[in-house]
Amino acid sequence: MDTSQYMDLFIDETKEHLQSLNEHVLVLEKEPEDADTINEIFRAAHTLKGMAGTMGFARMQRLTHDLENVFSEIRNGNMKANAKLIDVLFRGLDALESYLDVISSEGNEGTEDNQDIIDDLNSLLQEQSGGAPAAPEQKTEKKEGKPQAEQEEEDDAPVDSERAKYSQIPIGEFEASAIASARAEGKNIYGITVYLQEACILKAARAFLVFKSVESKGELIKSVPTTEKIEDEEFDFDFSWILATTESKAAIRKLILNVSEIGEVYIGDFDSPSQPAPQPEVKEEEHREVSEKPAEPEPQSAKKAEETQSQAKKQKAKMGSRSVRVDIDKLDVLMNLVSELIIAKNSLVSATTTQEGRESNAAVDSQIEYLENVTTSLHESVMKVRMVPIESVVNKFPRMIRDLSKKLDKKMDLQMTGEETELDRTVVDEIGDPLMHLLRNSADHGLESAEVRAERGKPEVGSIFLNAYQDGNNVIIEVGDDGNGIDVENVKNKAIERGTVTPEQALNMTDKEIIDLLFLPSFSTAKEVTDVSGRGVGLDVVKSKIETLGGEVEVKTQLGEGSTWIIRLPLTLAIIQALMVEVGGEKYAISLNSVTTLENIAPSDVKLVQSEEVIHLRGSVIPLIRLNEVLDIESTRKENENMIVAIVKKGDKLAGLVVDKLMGQQEIVIKSLGKFVDKTRIISGATILGDGEVALILDANVLI
Repeated sequence: MDTSQYMDLFIDETKEHLQSLNEHVLVLEKEPEDADTINEIFRAAHTLKGMAGTMGFARMQRLTHDLENVFSEIRNGNMKANAKLIDVLFRGLDALESYLDVISSEGNEGTEDNQDIIDDLNSLLQEQSGGAPAAPEQKTEKKEGKPQAEQEEEDDAPVDSERAKYSQIPIGEFEASAIASARAEGKNIYGITVYLQEACILKAARAFLVFKSVESKGELIKSVPTTEKIEDEEFDFDFSWILATTESKAAIRKLILNVSEIGEVYIGDFDSPSQPAPQPEVKEEEHREVSEKPAEPEPQSAKKAEETQSQAKKQKAKMGSRSVRVDIDKLDVLMNLVSELIIAKNSLVSATTTQEGRESNAAVDSQIEYLENVTTSLHESVMKVRMVPIESVVNKFPRMIRDLSKKLDKKMDLQMTGEETELDRTVVDEIGDPLMHLLRNSADHGLESAEVRAERGKPEVGSIFLNAYQDGNNVIIEVGDDGNGIDVENVKNKAIERGTVTPEQALNMTDKEIIDLLFLPSFSTAKEVTDVSGRGVGLDVVKSKIETLGGEVEVKTQLGEGSTWIIRLPLTLAIIQALMVEVGGEKYAISLNSVTTLENIAPSDVKLVQSEEVIHLRGSVIPLIRLNEVLDIESTRKENENMIVAIVKKGDKLAGLVVDKLMGQQEIVIKSLGKFVDKTRIISGATILGDGEVALILDANVLI
């Protein structure tokens, strides 16, 4: 078997372990005596080392081994987690992430040894613990919490014969000959039974990693189930084999336990069939208790209880494996098929409602209605499968803020809520960079220096927050701080200095229009360029990326109190509920999520404010946008007829879109127009209607 087939699993799990290590080392920095955190760190490092070694990544294994030595000394109380040590630990974790990046892109770990980090780790180890790094065997003893003598005694102790299934492996003539030859060479013959954790997802991969970890230490004589069945996952959660080796039981046990998701390991001397199997030792006290009780036949109820218990265990095993890893490409294919199904459903609905002279058929209409319900439910189910918590993106930000705090010499704290909020996987994959830019912006531009905060009576530690929550069919992500806020006059002066606007234009600009200048490419208010900011790359990237995802970004700020950046994103980018309208005889779709109400407005109700058409509706003055003028087509509505107006909303702003005709609500599939028409921002895509026509999708956010 080739380890490359488990590369994806290794990469995914290594990312999880590295993220866990980053999070727990951050906790350790604040709570250096927290035993639970220290144990979690040690376990993650130990597992990561075993995985790297099993996959053959020696450099990664060596660095993780040295990190594990330090974590072991911290756990034993021989070292303290001070600032210097934490910095080196984070450097080590960054180096491991670099190894993983190279492995992901090239399939190997590269040639970087990171000797400087290893030297620093060993130097700190000697400074604090006063000795050389602990040997691997010592670490294992510490992990087990037992001295070597006791461990050897445990290996020689009788094992549970029912759980140690290796004793039941049938031996044929070939196996008996192989065992005899191995014994003649002075090798030990061990029987081994390994139980995987019931929550294990890829059982075959785990079993292979176990085999791989010990194959260089001996010869596999027989496996039950066979290696072919194990490869095909045709086994429960345990497997047994006979191994001929010169190693000790403790050494083999340690190699197996280095693989993650291992539940139990039973290992003992294997006796060939010609020799009687050793009877399990019975303690005198136990023997006395048994002898005092008369032998009784096993009651039927006991058998039933045993069967019930067995069924409960099987049910628990099933419950433990309720999640699977699925390639995102497969979900994309599934989503595309659902999209085509919805188009076909719309075509069927259109065909049955537009046929002239067709008599109404209640049975057909009922089945079409049922089909609509099923396709809608199927779409919702597929969308739920594609939804993932944004936690996978935001959980790396506390470490980033910690590093920025040291680099900028500002005390700051990041508070996050709503990490469990879910978004479509494609949106989550793209949202990381915009959020990172906004957080860096808050740390560098937003928060004041310690001196200024003291003068203003603010806490010494600046506060940065990231809140996420669902609002209807949108997800709102707010990023803000309690810092200086945006100095509108400073932005205006910078814009005039750069020639972005003239002094005359600046006089007539509102605060919001001035703040929007920050989203222009290369626009920055930083006085000097650093590796954190000052190049004008950031907010323009945020705006363009968010709009590409069908969302919007706005900012609320108060000078001296702080700023809040508000990102509004759609839950999905593939299938939406839309309001279908006609303008100039052409069909268009508007996302129903943007539409608040539909109004019938008389021409006499239209007023002019600063030469712009507006209507007064329920206490609000709403500007009108005539879509026929925006799209440069002739309206089919007569001049004296009442206007059909769709009131759309973007954040706090409202606008009325004037259309010629309403066609109704429809579930539509968004199709990209490609790169040839990407300059037309008011058109966000197209959809295929039930009659085969193509309707363009209007982006209300751009129109407002």
